[in-house]
Amino acid sequence: MTTALLFATGAILIIAVLALVYRIITLVGIAKGDQKKTKVTTSNKINAALFPIVLIVGSGLIMWSFNDAKQFFLPEAASIHGKETDHLFWITMGIVFTAFALTHLLLFTFPFLFQFSEKRKADFNPHNDTLEIAWTAVPAIVMAVLVIFGWRAWADITAPATEDAIQVELMGKQFAWEIRYPGKDLKLGRYDVANIDNTNSMGVDYDDVNAQDDFTAREIYLPVGREIELKIRAIDVIHSVFLPHFRVKMDAVPGMPTRFKFTPTITTAEMRQKTNNPKFNYELACTEVCGYGHFGMRKLVKVVTQKEYDEWLMKQKPWLEKNPDYLSQWEAKKAKTASVAKSH
Repeated sequence: MTTALLFATGAILIIAVLALVYRIITLVGIAKGDQKKTKVTTSNKINAALFPIVLIVGSGLIMWSFNDAKQFFLPEAASIHGKETDHLFWITMGIVFTAFALTHLLLFTFPFLFQFSEKRKADFNPHNDTLEIAWTAVPAIVMAVLVIFGWRAWADITAPATEDAIQVELMGKQFAWEIRYPGKDLKLGRYDVANIDNTNSMGVDYDDVNAQDDFTAREIYLPVGREIELKIRAIDVIHSVFLPHFRVKMDAVPGMPTRFKFTPTITTAEMRQKTNNPKFNYELACTEVCGYGHFGMRKLVKVVTQKEYDEWLMKQKPWLEKNPDYLSQWEAKKAKTASVAKSH
């Protein structure tokens, strides 16, 4: 921050000094009457010289800024599709930066090379078909190639999950994430928002046999190398599931379930070694401003080996086993609902 402030202050001082010098030279020229003798004013030469200076200084600042910001970059992608999207991102950035660099090189050097001179006369070219075709066709072809590769990557990302994919349900609410895993049957049970109450916060339908062995968790555990299918929903406002290290982002919309599949490739322990940070943890965050408690929507994500995941799985108990009294409440609630429906 201090370095950036010093650079900004220095840049302002340089501009102020150049402006002052320009003003002094202009006033001296007026006093001498030089401006009446020639069409090429001093300001023309100064402005022409400033263009390459600004180009060099600006290029240096861009390189410094990029290098300084590298400390905030995410580490390598920890998922299969993440590596592909990163690859496409840097290809796109390379193409865009090349176009940016070439156009600005021309933009800042031409005013210097072709500054006004009494010895040179400008040619006027109203139209050039070759140039028009080139600067229309080349960007169009490049964009088409990028779109095709991007579309192919997105088609792979959004393809149906495989049968052995591990399902994990994430439900966003103000201001927390609820996590549900399937039990031994490997199938998540049904849910209905009408079932939500102070105890059954996810609205799980326990008339569904598949739901009776489901369990909830405070943290997300994922086995490395296994495909994960996230089933995403929300109950109040729009939230957004964001797993930055896996390059996963998907909105959680009330009344419109969404999904995202990915395969983790690096365990938490391995990423700690790669980043040389023993305190590193993957995390789930919300990237949709959802209210005053938005900042608190964070969950830890642990990627472990298959053996560690199986051991963790064995320790988990079905939600109904942890809440044995709820079934009687469930039956009473159903009876009351049926009675009300019958009376109407």
